[in-house]
Amino acid sequence: MPLYKEQGIILRTMRLGESDRIVTVFTQGSGKVRAVAKGVRKTKSKFGGRLEPFTHVDLLLYRGRELDIVTQCETLTSFRGIREDYVRFAAGEAILEATDRVAEERERNVRQFMLLLGALRALSHGQEPASVVDAYLLRMASIAGFRPHLRACASCGRPGPHARFSVAQGGLVCSSCRNATAVRVGEATVPYLAHLLEQEWTVDASDDARREASGLVRAYVEYHFDRPLRAWAHVPR
Repeated sequence: MPLYKEQGIILRTMRLGESDRIVTVFTQGSGKVRAVAKGVRKTKSKFGGRLEPFTHVDLLLYRGRELDIVTQCETLTSFRGIREDYVRFAAGEAILEATDRVAEERERNVRQFMLLLGALRALSHGQEPASVVDAYLLRMASIAGFRPHLRACASCGRPGPHARFSVAQGGLVCSSCRNATAVRVGEATVPYLAHLLEQEWTVDASDDARREASGLVRAYVEYHFDRPLRAWAHVPR
């Protein structure tokens, strides 16, 4: 079992036996990795509380056939503030769940890793949690090849603005191309979505625009990745 070093973000943990845990880590160089942390639940564990969700860590691991083994762990950023605030915690849980569901095991994706790290930093610095979640999901979809069309018709390419959005067709659609699934969107919703996708993590917008945008983002991501996002519903909006 070769020894290797990685930095990563803990996505989730699961108990194993009386004192061990299986940790799922999204790493910068090796993609998603599942590893055993031996004795981590003991009072005198050498890992302490470092192998907890949200924590950005520097790891030394042995590569195994199915599960790797964590031998050393140092905290780079704890993101403790996310865990100590319910709203930020709920938003962070939605982000970690989405990452876990989309990331492939042992498939390197540096852009996705840096996006995740940036989202956690935005949450920890007090930016509006629901907007950070929606921005993250939009950008995650874009990296995966499902970038929503927000400036031109997703079907024919006719420049916008257009008043209808189709999850199945991939974004805004003109009156000629829209199908039965296309829904009318508010005038302020599309600029808000475009800002989250292309610029800052948060931006001022009306409550109606935020709620409508959030619903579209969830529907879009769940449709194109064919996976439900359970934690999304717990993010206060």
